[in-house]
Amino acid sequence: MRHNPGVREPEAGTGESAGGQHHRRSGAAAHLPFALVLAITGGGLVRIVQYHWRQGAVLIGFALLVAAVLRVLMSDEQAGLLAIRRRGVDVLIYLLFGIAMTVISVTIAGGWLS
Repeated sequence: MRHNPGVREPEAGTGESAGGQHHRRSGAAAHLPFALVLAITGGGLVRIVQYHWRQGAVLIGFALLVAAVLRVLMSDEQAGLLAIRRRGVDVLIYLLFGIAMTVISVTIAGGWLS
């Protein structure tokens, strides 16, 4: 590979492309999608602890649906900790568990916590 004296080479491990542009978010911004999903899940857990289990379970199901939407809209680097497997597998699993959690929590009649 020839060295072009007019082009600056990116440093290893900096996340820069050959043009000098960063293609990865750094710091806290890289974890915002996961933090959003975690915050919604935390809200659901708070509702469950307050003996509103149905509302809490719906919030957790909603958090999984938000994770699926974010995973579709964002690249692997932007998705951060939401990117576990390939995009299609992640979206499918987030959707299935989100829909299942929401439907089951809405359709349970009675139960020992109601």
